[in-house]
Amino acid sequence: ALALAKEIASKSSYTLKVGKQAFYRQADMSLAEAYAYASDVMTENMMARDAEEGLCAFIEKREPKWEDR
Repeated sequence: ALALAKEIASKSSYTLKVGKQAFYRQADMSLAEAYAYASDVMTENMMARDAEEGLCAFIEKREPKWEDR
């Protein structure tokens, strides 16, 4: 459990925050509403600076430098 917690903590706090909020917000939605909402959140999240950094770091085979935005 500690290894998993460390792995999660090493990620962008901005994207974790967005994902956690979306997870809890969808709980009271119908399946169709949840899919539409999640699609919007994922699109918005992919436009974040940290998404670009994560993709670049992966392609360049290096550790990402998160800006939390």
